[in-house]
Amino acid sequence: MKEYQIKNILIALLLLGGIVIFGTLGFMFVEGFNLTEAFFMTVITISTVGFEEVRPLDNAGMIFTSFLIITSFGVFVYVVTSFTRFLVEGVFRNYYKDNKVKKRIRKLTGHVIVCGYGRNGRQAAVELIDHQKNFVIIENNKDVLEHIREETNFLYIEGDCTHEEVLEEAQIMKADAIIATLPNDADNLFIVLTSRQMSKDIKIISRASEDKSDMKLKRAGANNVIMPDRIGGQRMAKLVLQPDVVEFLEYIMLQRTRDVRLEELSCSQLASCFENKSIKELGIRNVTGANIVGMKKDRQYIFNPSPEVLLSAKDQLFVLGNPEQIEKLTNLLKTGTHQE
Repeated sequence: MKEYQIKNILIALLLLGGIVIFGTLGFMFVEGFNLTEAFFMTVITISTVGFEEVRPLDNAGMIFTSFLIITSFGVFVYVVTSFTRFLVEGVFRNYYKDNKVKKRIRKLTGHVIVCGYGRNGRQAAVELIDHQKNFVIIENNKDVLEHIREETNFLYIEGDCTHEEVLEEAQIMKADAIIATLPNDADNLFIVLTSRQMSKDIKIISRASEDKSDMKLKRAGANNVIMPDRIGGQRMAKLVLQPDVVEFLEYIMLQRTRDVRLEELSCSQLASCFENKSIKELGIRNVTGANIVGMKKDRQYIFNPSPEVLLSAKDQLFVLGNPEQIEKLTNLLKTGTHQE
């Protein structure tokens, strides 16, 4: 809609300029007016304001003036209508906001690109907001884009996320991750291929619908592939067999509550005094109140790690606790001291 309205404005301006030039030249040749007089006569004629003529017109001048009124009246109405729609329908406001958003996007770094704002895209946006992570939405559906523009403060780009220039506009080279949520597996595959080619280190998460698409997406460069239908079916079966377990895990992992959270903590900045120390020696539970429920060590996942497991800067910890407990643990791992 925005491009359509701007195109109408440009057409209206060209037509108006053409009529003014035509009328000015006509009065100069037909009536012998100078440039100023001819321009004035053209303006008062096409605007139908009814001012008196600069000089009395002869027969040729009256015929030309009548012809100019007939031809210019429709153009003048079209110009007024186009400008009114441009302002009333908010196109100018949207154009201004879109440019403002583009300037903010150019300054981003370490953000996430969300391709598509359907059901999965919306849930991804909610989770990213909860973790205070900057993100950019790429969407080409006009109605969805209008909703994002009017109802949210999200950063957005109108375009096809399978195109390189659109991903470049989303600053893919400076992004941490990209999430492909399109309903079509072929489109997601193209996004994965293009993204991996443009950025070797970016983390790519893709949605898949077909059973065999997950392997194709991984071979194309996706780090992780999510199949909503499969996950939904498994969850429904689990709710029949183990309803309390499912609801408990959902409460921990999916609900945005301040009571308890499952967080991933990196040991990349592990204090030197903790290097090669066991979990037991850290006394994490007693000092911070948080619990280590799992860890990733040497590319292997360990559930409920033994207190004798040694920590290193390459480890990832999965910690259960409230925000205050997790913050205490984060400070403990970085500084080696407990901060009240």
